[in-house]
Amino acid sequence: MGQKLKIAGWISIGVLTGALTTVSLQTMARGGLDPLPLEELQQLAAVFGMIKSDYVEPVDEKKLITDAIAGMVSSLDPHSQYFDKKAFKEFREGTAGRFVGVGIEITQEDGLVKVVAPIEGSPADRAGLKSGDLITRIDTTPVKGLTLNEAVKKMRGEPNTKVNLTILRKDENRSFPVTITREEIKTQSVKAKMVEPGYAWVRLSQFQERTVDDFVRKVDEIYKQDPKLKGLVLDLRNDPGGLLDAAVAISAAFLPENVLVVSTNGQLAESKFEFKASPEFYARRGSDPLKRLPDATRAALQKVPLVVLVNEGSASASEIVAGALQDHKRATIMGSQTFGKGSVQTVRPLGPDTGLKITTARYYTPSGKTIQAKGIVPDVMVDETAEGNRFAVLRTREADLEKHLGDGINPEKVDAAREKAREEALKKLDSESKESIASRKLPELGSDKDFPLIQALNRLKGQPVLVSKTQVERKDEKKDSGS
Repeated sequence: MGQKLKIAGWISIGVLTGALTTVSLQTMARGGLDPLPLEELQQLAAVFGMIKSDYVEPVDEKKLITDAIAGMVSSLDPHSQYFDKKAFKEFREGTAGRFVGVGIEITQEDGLVKVVAPIEGSPADRAGLKSGDLITRIDTTPVKGLTLNEAVKKMRGEPNTKVNLTILRKDENRSFPVTITREEIKTQSVKAKMVEPGYAWVRLSQFQERTVDDFVRKVDEIYKQDPKLKGLVLDLRNDPGGLLDAAVAISAAFLPENVLVVSTNGQLAESKFEFKASPEFYARRGSDPLKRLPDATRAALQKVPLVVLVNEGSASASEIVAGALQDHKRATIMGSQTFGKGSVQTVRPLGPDTGLKITTARYYTPSGKTIQAKGIVPDVMVDETAEGNRFAVLRTREADLEKHLGDGINPEKVDAAREKAREEALKKLDSESKESIASRKLPELGSDKDFPLIQALNRLKGQPVLVSKTQVERKDEKKDSGS
């Protein structure tokens, strides 16, 4: 139950450098695994010795070792990561829902830091940063050449200090500076409100330690306002994921007890597991947060008509919830095809203040489907605006990340139709770059101008839905045999 799911770049991806400290070169068996490769270990030790004796200036032995570990781990996939002391502290702060920084989820693209999504209500969100923005400079330091870990360290700091970011916004064909004051980010992962009589909107922006408790509190407030709710919209758009047990608990709130929510499979026996809609699979310290809801409310959640909104930014734990509710036909999934992160990361301490986040399993929806590098395909495709979803093809998804778990998918072999769509979208950027920023800004999620939310409400009311005319399912791109 200690498994945690995080989107790429939550904190860092390590440096591919360095060597190994003096090691015992005895070939040893480890619990039935293959013996350690003696010759390769000797080479690593030899390289370490050469760097120590021959490099132009003295080097820090500890840094060489940690960089070697970080490089080894980061070569596996985009989500495995070595945590040094500071990064481990920041990771734990992030899952707890508080840290000091600017408040953005990030990944890496073309050597730059890419904003996956600003955390709602954070300094970055208030400064106007948005998904897809590229950070090219942090204060006076160019980002090109920095690792994500180094970039994050420069953006983190003490409360009330300032950091200057230079932003490249491709869809506006411009670059501009932004000054952001760091503060403690206390992420509010759940928002909820009655959008109109009889219909409620509940938004989850992340799956954190507090998410289920916050969800219970918000749902309780909603049902106190209207005990006879006619429909509910669960909004998982731009939710990058988080803790697995939180995803199981949210799914369990809507599903019959003890049905399968998600299964995992990996090398370890403990990675072969089924998580069901039962407190034993999500309750912490024996306490079931869902039991704090009145019995009538819990019963109502099992039956209330439900629409789940997703998009390309919905990843990991969000996809677990969407997949479970879709497979059990408990909800209609609407929006765009999701990110496609179908792997489980386990965090293991390496000492009192360092750790390893390593991919230990793939996860599968109740029907046995893996969403790795594919995502959840909505039951109803809906665009971001009434004018369409013209630039969705440019957004990064799991299948676009280097070294992702491929299932035979080759990220270098791009579907010809998709490549053509990308070229057309890029051309539109130039023609629309002269429009005012306000005219291109998407409405706030949950507002009365939120187009996908309007379509979700129409679905709940049995009214016509404006289905996307441009979106198509993004298929797996298979490797050529023998290549």
